[in-house]
Amino acid sequence: MQLSHRNVKGATFMLLRMLSCGVLATNQNATTKLTQSYCATIVPMIEALIAYFQGNTPDFLLALWQHVLIAVAAVITAIALGFPLGVLASRNATARTIVTGTLSTLRVIPSLALLFLIVVLTGQVGFPVALFALTVLALPVIMINTTVAFSQLPRPPIEAARALGLTPAHTFWYVKLPLAAPIICAGIKTATTEVIASATLAAFIGGGGLGTIIFTGLGLMRTELLVIGGVSVAALSLLSLALLNIMERHLLPWRNTT
Repeated sequence: MQLSHRNVKGATFMLLRMLSCGVLATNQNATTKLTQSYCATIVPMIEALIAYFQGNTPDFLLALWQHVLIAVAAVITAIALGFPLGVLASRNATARTIVTGTLSTLRVIPSLALLFLIVVLTGQVGFPVALFALTVLALPVIMINTTVAFSQLPRPPIEAARALGLTPAHTFWYVKLPLAAPIICAGIKTATTEVIASATLAAFIGGGGLGTIIFTGLGLMRTELLVIGGVSVAALSLLSLALLNIMERHLLPWRNTT
């Protein structure tokens, strides 16, 4: 039996209509499931976050303050040690090779392993041990960048400074240091972000910080504590990087003209 053109057209129209209705029904079901999933996970999470800050804001601020304090202290100590040592190492080829090779190898050691190793060697726990461990963690990158920065200085500006009669001290502060500053600042920024992230592990040995919130959440299986601790550490890292970039632009204004 032959079908007329009108019958074929009508059957095609009905088929397309059935398919479109099926797709709409599927989309509606998917939307409904997505809404139900959102209500079942996100809404309770928001409620748990609000409840936490309503009852534990002082504890959170204390953990945040401890985290910032130990991170800032570790970075400042690492700069105070790593900068002069890096300058001295840059003046000797053998020392430069030893410093860059040895410290680069030490950077491979995981933060947690380094922390536990220092605890075993010192036999103590607490804030001072955590500070020492984080300083040791930040020291290599600052020292390496300082050594490399002063080792790769262009010769013409230094020779021009000497020709103008500048003393070695003036040449260092007004010529060498500004030229080496960008690489040194990059090392400080890298060390700061690494220390802020690794300071979370200080809670393992009683150093306090935001790690206490994270590890409490792991122990109690409370997701909201993991979110609070993790997001806070990430936000702190981004904020510190932004502040260091602002400081770098103010301390090195000539870089903004390039």
